[in-house]
Amino acid sequence: MKNYDSVPLSVLDLSPITQNSTVAHSLHRSRELAQLAERKGYFRYWMAEHHNMPDIASASTTVALSHIGAHTSTIRIGSGGIMLPNHAPLIVAEQFGTLDALYPGRVDMGLGRAPGTDQLTMRALGRDSMSRGLDFPDQLDELMALMALPEPRQMLRAIPGSGSDVPVWLLGSSMFSARLAAQKGLPLAFAAHFAPDAMNEAINTYRREFKPSAQLQQPYVLICVNIVAAESASQAEYLSSTEKQKFLNLIRGVNVQLPPPVEEMDELWTSHEKAAVASLLRESIWGDKAIVHERLQSLAERTGTDEIMVNSWIYDHQARLNSYEIAIDAWRSL
Repeated sequence: MKNYDSVPLSVLDLSPITQNSTVAHSLHRSRELAQLAERKGYFRYWMAEHHNMPDIASASTTVALSHIGAHTSTIRIGSGGIMLPNHAPLIVAEQFGTLDALYPGRVDMGLGRAPGTDQLTMRALGRDSMSRGLDFPDQLDELMALMALPEPRQMLRAIPGSGSDVPVWLLGSSMFSARLAAQKGLPLAFAAHFAPDAMNEAINTYRREFKPSAQLQQPYVLICVNIVAAESASQAEYLSSTEKQKFLNLIRGVNVQLPPPVEEMDELWTSHEKAAVASLLRESIWGDKAIVHERLQSLAERTGTDEIMVNSWIYDHQARLNSYEIAIDAWRSL
């Protein structure tokens, strides 16, 4: 039986921009969250690339990560993730080579193939919408070649980047990345915080098809979930209305800053919308320490995950920090 005491907790931070706030506020709050995560013993801290989204401040992910690295000393920092088809692999190699030079032994490179944005912004990024991310495996091969030790006659090198010992992760919300991670022998981070439908099938397929690599000898699965933890279950339920509004707005195609919590969600959504949000968020955990303890244990037992990453859509910054403290205290009480 798996020893869940050894399963680490990590942090995903999209640096949320709350209503009547600014990007500067969000990035300063991210720094405070990373410092708290380091003090509390979270294993890694990741940020994610999203564009043209008024409630997310982490678009320039590697720049933001450098800010975090400069204000922490031990916690691993990384991307969850960089949307590789948005960039030339050489640029990504140079950026992560720079991070690795500044914060050696602490950097992870998580890669995704989704655009992380809308069709209009995809065109502004110069991304080929017709490829549908099918060129992602070729881009991955190019990036990994640029990060490897150079061949004697290799003309193109990533400087910095070439020879950097930065672990590569694949992010997934479907079977595509699970199979590619297995084929390449890379760790898999699954996005159960917004796409729980394919979680079990993707993880099982990844483990079944995994081929050892120089980076990884055994399959390694990280699952990301949303958590709202508070002193009481009723308080957590109230705070979770921000997360529910976030996903309601996504369903409606409404882009706004992260809204404050409300007492009654039924005043905001239809029964159909309520069911749709509940389906998307069925792996979310909202509750007090005991509930968080129980739900985390259930997730670990159901999936056999090697690591759990916590994302929190909470409006109030102090309540968000408290949530991360309660979550890791609950996990350690197992």
